[in-house]
Amino acid sequence: MTSGLALTFALGAALGYGVGSVLQAVGARRGASTLRALRHPLYLAGLACDTLAWLASLVALQKLPVYAVQSVTAGSLAVTVVVARIVLGARLRRRDTGAILLTVAALTVISLAAGPEPPVAASTALRYGLAVAAVLTAVAGGAVLRVARPIVAATLAGLAWGITALCARALTPPSDPLGHPGTALWNLLREPAAWGLVVSGVTGTILYAHALRHGAVGPVTAVLWAVEIVVPSVAGVLLLGDGVRAGWLPWAVAATLATVAAAMVLASSPGTADTAGADGSPG
Repeated sequence: MTSGLALTFALGAALGYGVGSVLQAVGARRGASTLRALRHPLYLAGLACDTLAWLASLVALQKLPVYAVQSVTAGSLAVTVVVARIVLGARLRRRDTGAILLTVAALTVISLAAGPEPPVAASTALRYGLAVAAVLTAVAGGAVLRVARPIVAATLAGLAWGITALCARALTPPSDPLGHPGTALWNLLREPAAWGLVVSGVTGTILYAHALRHGAVGPVTAVLWAVEIVVPSVAGVLLLGDGVRAGWLPWAVAATLATVAAAMVLASSPGTADTAGADGSPG
């Protein structure tokens, strides 16, 4: 797979998360009860978009550095705000427009700065370390669930989803999974990074839902994306050898920080508030 194709998967993930949030919001509003809302066709379509987006991001992480994929998927906030404006009639503030344009510019720079990455040869110690980090985050999250601390929950949710990205980057996909599905499944079950990916993914979903239930959507989402972009991006460079094209490092750092800033603005957008809480994903 080429880096261009991997970038396409990352952009597809951002689009899927953004559209999925709006579809689930519309479906939730049309359901007479929570149970009926969960069965509404639009809500189910939104869940399908989220699932496909998540799978697309995992594919992208096999070829692109973590900072690139995390920054691109953060662009889902821009998609959500635009689609919410069209479908839900949500108000689009002037600073939201500026943040959307900044997101597009930043993601363009990141796509140019992120060179193709060779497959990661993560050590056994690192893969087990990521699995342990996922478990420790889950334990800390369990303690947070007993008290209404939305910002702490959002921070741990961002950390959990960041660990998910790192596990996906460190994970070596099974060879010929269709030809030998039993062997591929067994290899995955023996892989600590695969367990870390599952544990951290579930932890992030639960903690984000808790944070939205007890806190304001703007601060919660802003903290979530800031942690989810910055922490795994730095860890990817230090632990997984993620690189930047020669001469592009200052631009890549600036673009990543610009993505975080734009995400913080869009997190407080009326369009984000209209769709938040419809599901348990960052998209």
